Amino acid sequence: MKKYSFLFLLLLLFPSTSVFALNLAEMQETAIQSREIVKRYQTSLEKSGQEVERVKSGYYPSLNIGYQANNLDEAARFEHRQNSSIYATAGMNIFAGFKDRYSIKSAKILQKVNGYRLKGIEQDIQLNVALRYLSVYERRANLTVAQDGLITLKRLYQDGGRRLQVGLIGQNELLKIKVDLDNSDITRKKGQADLEKSIQLLGREINRSLTIEELSFEEFAILPKLGEQELYKERMLKNRSELLTLTGLAESASMLVKVEQGSYYPRIDLVGSYSRYDDDFINGNGENSDDELRAQMVLSYTIFDGFARESSVSKAKLTLRELQYDIDELKNSLITDLANIFIDYRVSMENVDVAKEDIRHAEENLRITQLKYKQGLQRESDLLDAVTNLSRSRYNQVAVIRTVFENAFRVNRMVEEFRYHSAVL
Repeated sequence: MKKYSFLFLLLLLFPSTSVFALNLAEMQETAIQSREIVKRYQTSLEKSGQEVERVKSGYYPSLNIGYQANNLDEAARFEHRQNSSIYATAGMNIFAGFKDRYSIKSAKILQKVNGYRLKGIEQDIQLNVALRYLSVYERRANLTVAQDGLITLKRLYQDGGRRLQVGLIGQNELLKIKVDLDNSDITRKKGQADLEKSIQLLGREINRSLTIEELSFEEFAILPKLGEQELYKERMLKNRSELLTLTGLAESASMLVKVEQGSYYPRIDLVGSYSRYDDDFINGNGENSDDELRAQMVLSYTIFDGFARESSVSKAKLTLRELQYDIDELKNSLITDLANIFIDYRVSMENVDVAKEDIRHAEENLRITQLKYKQGLQRESDLLDAVTNLSRSRYNQVAVIRTVFENAFRVNRMVEEFRYHSAVL
């Protein structure tokens, strides 16, 4: 029985693989390259780059041309009844309270923010792939447990049939075994269905169809070992995309405060214009024309705008304050979540050895019970209980191993250490 326990553990931790089987990193890469949600965030990042170019337009001059034709009911003193004018203007803002400067800074920060959002969604996808992959691994191990239990009960039922023929047991005792056998078969069929569904869900996560033969499960050969919690906490606060996003939004909001404060400064523009008047609809065909070339420096200042400036500045400051509150809340939540994950991880690691020991005891109990049953010293119900206890112990081992890997995957997501990122970043 000890040999059987060791082989069962190898089956759980070292499943058979194919030379061309997919590992976790390959599936995560496939998911990021093929998922439409990633492409959507990549598009948002590209769009934010165009916004940076748009706000830079404030540093360039503006050029305008126009043509106007007029038909009056009667000629005026300084204007013919039919006339036209063509004009061109070139203007450039010299000073506007540093609005352009801070608007560009804000746009560049928002571009980084969209990069953080893209990275965050990629980390989420990689975590989902890992958890779906782990689910397939768990369902596969559970199916193995169910199949082993079914085989054991079939042997007991066949042995019970022979014992019934020679009068060692009664019909009701054989029926007890048959009930457990049928229930085990139901459990095995459900386990098969659960495994197939988990493969479908994993395939959806990586956006391609899969079969169990394509999965390597090599990542589950060795239990993951995590380092000091405090080190993970430091990396999390430094690398977490959601925190970087909110921090970037706060920086952008601080720039927008300065943009709004620019309204308190005067505005200086340089304007150059050329216009040509002609007494015909088609400019250049008339008999009387007049050209004008004008250069202007325009200084403007808003003395009162109904307190709009004050409200805009106050609103921008309140937005910045909101983001600072959000940052503090998110930090506290992430620190708490990380601490809870580590608690679950430590408990599950301790339970791995307990689960192994529990299987050893259950196997030994089944061996002794089978011997006593054959000698007529144990009832069928005792034997069935021993079989059930062994199956339960094996299911517990699968659950404990799954919990260890799940918590390790979640820690990787907390500190954003899934390794694959799209080329856009």
